Amino acid sequence: MKKTLGLSRQMGLFAVIATGVSSMVGASINVVPFMIHRSVPNIGPYVLWAFAFAAIPALFAGLAYAILSSAMPRAGGSYLYASRGLNPYLGFVASFSQWFGLSIVIGVIAYISIPFLRDIAYSSELYGLAELLDISIVRVAMGLSLIWGFVYLNIRGIKSYTNLLIPMVIVIFCLGSIVILSGLFYDADDFLVALKEKEGLAHMLSPNPNFEWRIFLAAAAILFSSFIGFDAIAQTGSEAKNPTRNLPLAILIAILGVGLFYFLFTASVYKIIPWSYISEQAQIKDITAPGLLSYVLPKGLDLLILLGAAIALINDLPAMLLSVSRLMFAWAKDSIFPKQITKIHPQNKSPYIALMLAGVMSSIGVLGSHFAGDFFLGIDIMVTSMLVNFLLMSVTLLTLKKYNPKLSQEIKIIKNRILQLIIGWGGIIFLTGFLIIHLYKDLTSETEAWYFHSTYVWLIVMGLASIVFFYQWKQLQKKDTSFYQHFKKLPTE
Repeated sequence: MKKTLGLSRQMGLFAVIATGVSSMVGASINVVPFMIHRSVPNIGPYVLWAFAFAAIPALFAGLAYAILSSAMPRAGGSYLYASRGLNPYLGFVASFSQWFGLSIVIGVIAYISIPFLRDIAYSSELYGLAELLDISIVRVAMGLSLIWGFVYLNIRGIKSYTNLLIPMVIVIFCLGSIVILSGLFYDADDFLVALKEKEGLAHMLSPNPNFEWRIFLAAAAILFSSFIGFDAIAQTGSEAKNPTRNLPLAILIAILGVGLFYFLFTASVYKIIPWSYISEQAQIKDITAPGLLSYVLPKGLDLLILLGAAIALINDLPAMLLSVSRLMFAWAKDSIFPKQITKIHPQNKSPYIALMLAGVMSSIGVLGSHFAGDFFLGIDIMVTSMLVNFLLMSVTLLTLKKYNPKLSQEIKIIKNRILQLIIGWGGIIFLTGFLIIHLYKDLTSETEAWYFHSTYVWLIVMGLASIVFFYQWKQLQKKDTSFYQHFKKLPTE
């Protein structure tokens, strides 16, 4: 009998951690904490604390993921956890929501990476190249090239993927540390002097606005996007070595390590650049941490942090492509998507069909960012999608013991049921609150057209996906009336 090709366990602990870190560090740290002033005006100096508050639901979600991953170490992550521990359809909802949000944001990241490359060209006095990268069609073409380049890298296999990923993660943290250390040597006075010298501008500091919980929570809901990415670790379940240990460990290391790095990075930038200047600039153009700090840092250092930011953004792409492709692979393996998606490259042991489909969807994200004229729609879609996903993971943690007692016994970390219930209910409370706040902000915001409301886009896409799911479900019922029992077991390796 011919042996079926499957995914290969080649990823060590560092490779698994790097997958999560790469998905987290990028736009999340270099763009969103500063552009937040455009999306949530009047947040003023409270960005840092909204950032820290956003870490609470992320930690609950991360713990839920870690516990569930220790019991179900297979490709598919959230789909597998919820379909085996809650309900097959809700497993699909959780994972398709994740797939849609991440696929769109891959395109967003590819699109916003190009201005970083442009700024590097300007700083290197390559003015012709910089002007070329500012042309719309070139920006779109470069964004698409990045996506399909990394699709090819992933198809080449896990070894090629990890050989690039781990060194880039090390470089990102080293160059990001320049920003953190700069906060020890520069402050707002240095920036105001530099602004006057370089631009001839005198910025008047604004008084702090009154603290408002409504504004604070709206900002926190968006800044929650900065912690999204650790979920990519769960998608390596069929390729990680010693997955019952390495998956939960990698998730916790990624959340805590990156969370601390985020806080120090953002605090350093806001110590040097007055929040009122950041807010003012965010209303008229896309701003980034390196662009803001370029006023005070010496010539060589500003180029280094620009390079670090560009690498961080671009390095998001291979890990996120891996994540969304493994979700499709898991659906197809359970026969709720076409079986062709499970095809594995005979030499590279990669799901090449799933990766190419991920590339197509991500390309739509590039085009959407371009024609919408504002990448925040993509960010909002991702936040909605992932809040739903994380909420359902928290619910699964509560239901697993009753719904699937056999798999519940396979949990390897935080086995105490009381602690599991605290984590599950804590996640449900915080994530539901964040979801309500985010949806309210989105639905009450003024937009040019209805399709600029991320909630409506998400509902339409999920509705169409549900139709596909139930069609496939009916086909499964016709073939085998006992197929439901299949969703009580883990798929084969």
